[in-house]
Amino acid sequence: MEPAHYFNAQPAVPDVRRPLAVVLEGAERSLETSGGIFSPDGLDKGTAVLLAEVPDPSPEGNLLDIGCGWGPIALTMGLRSPGATVHAVDVNERSLSITRANARRLGLANVRASLPQDVPADVRFSTIWSNPPIRVGKEALHELLLQWLPRLEEGGEAWLVVQKNLGADSLQQWLAQALGEAYDVGREATSKGFRILRVARRIEGPEK
Repeated sequence: MEPAHYFNAQPAVPDVRRPLAVVLEGAERSLETSGGIFSPDGLDKGTAVLLAEVPDPSPEGNLLDIGCGWGPIALTMGLRSPGATVHAVDVNERSLSITRANARRLGLANVRASLPQDVPADVRFSTIWSNPPIRVGKEALHELLLQWLPRLEEGGEAWLVVQKNLGADSLQQWLAQALGEAYDVGREATSKGFRILRVARRIEGPEK
């Protein structure tokens, strides 16, 4: 699918829901999907690598999935951390509708899917997971990441999966420069052509 389709708020492709059987958290889940969203036919390779490599999210507080698609990351966060509130954001309203439907199917009342501007500005996140939309272009990607990563709470961590040949290493360098000394940025793993990047917000000590 052309990227423009799933980056639009209202995809031009008809919204025809169909069943989606996928394994999340070690069990097959009966979900739904549709055209006009990212990876509509199942778990894409990058997201699969992310979910296999990351440590468990914070058990409480606010968690974030940037670019939720049909919901694999947000649903996994919700399954792993039932005591937390999971915010799944996307500009594609069909993705949000499908993520909400899939959360209902799994009984995950802690998953909230919303447009980016509808997340309250004062919410801070203890864990962020994302397979960011690299193909939107460098400028738009940087703007997206700077919208959310500074909203990590102190001690919070963001985990990003980026294809190695689509600029993972240069993105790591840019993140370290753009976020500054309050953050630690590093490469935590490489698997199947993807990098796992970790961004951690340092805990500020008392002023001397």
